[in-house]
Amino acid sequence: MILFPAIDLKNGQCVRLEQGDMARATVFNLDPEAQARSFGTQGFEYLHVVDLDGAFAGKPMNAHAVEAMLKAITIPVQLGGGIRDLATVEAWLGKGISRVIIGTAAVRDPELVKSAAKKHPGRVAVGLDARDGKVAVEGWAETSQVTALEIAQRFEDAGVAAIIFTDISRDGLLKGLNLDATIALAERISIPVIASGGLASIEDVKALLSPRAKKLAGAIAGRALYDGRLDPATALALIRDARGRA
Repeated sequence: MILFPAIDLKNGQCVRLEQGDMARATVFNLDPEAQARSFGTQGFEYLHVVDLDGAFAGKPMNAHAVEAMLKAITIPVQLGGGIRDLATVEAWLGKGISRVIIGTAAVRDPELVKSAAKKHPGRVAVGLDARDGKVAVEGWAETSQVTALEIAQRFEDAGVAAIIFTDISRDGLLKGLNLDATIALAERISIPVIASGGLASIEDVKALLSPRAKKLAGAIAGRALYDGRLDPATALALIRDARGRA
């Protein structure tokens, strides 16, 4: 189980949104590079980054901030937001991103995911952000008519590294992860699933390490880390202990 600290970029700053609403953004750090370095120093193994402006624009909008973070840290980075074609996938992988996350294009252009994953096995993830069970696209501004499971099943045997499943209704609100829905998805597909949206406290981390969540590959933590509700050292120690017992 990997705990991914999240850096969401808006106008070059590190922010957190509530339920994906750009109008409800809280700025937590003016310097994403320093924030990335801090997460690396705290002992996190893998960084999760989202270009929020890119998700709405359909193309990278915070490339300068992302590139600065890549130079500042040695841990791998997965990046989503505005990745809608193979050229963008390959540009980011070439710049040192370990794994790209394709969201909107996974709904609109599933062949892009399949071709990218075939060409770059283990380096392409799919981001499925659900509102009332249906996947939202275009930076969560639009809701499609397909379920997360329906889309995830399209990519079985495609070489996709992970599905990142976000419950939009909980995102940024510290209500706790929607483990029931996330585990239900993980049990229906062979692709590793990462939980996202609402992680609030050490109790969520304990729940992720419980036997019923054993199929989950990890979880993303955002606001709880920034406002001090989740202590990184305690969370990472729990995860290390669980690995030692496995």
